[in-house]
Amino acid sequence: EVQLVESGGGLVQPGGSLRLSCAASGFTFSSAAMSWVRQAPGKGLEWVSSITSGGDSTGYVDSVKGRFTISRDNAKNTLYLQLNSLKTEDTAMYYCAKGPGGTRGQGTQVTVSS
Repeated sequence: EVQLVESGGGLVQPGGSLRLSCAASGFTFSSAAMSWVRQAPGKGLEWVSSITSGGDSTGYVDSVKGRFTISRDNAKNTLYLQLNSLKTEDTAMYYCAKGPGGTRGQGTQVTVSS
């Protein structure tokens, strides 16, 4: 059974940083592309970033390019998302997902507010 457990969210001021983590189990993590998606209050699900199984290629939605960095540690079965220069519009529930649109975890809340 695929299990994804996100952590690292919280309340941060504009301009601040957070590092999200996603612990994966129940599948061969090192063979799976992974993604981060988010859902802001009252809005639909938005793809944020993806990374290939080996970590050699990444992609980002335009609104986070240059501010967010996706990475992974296949030895630890863990996916990361470094969030820098946070803006109020980044406020959302952040989910990691297996592949581009597969199983998601329960999410971790990121709130950017002064």
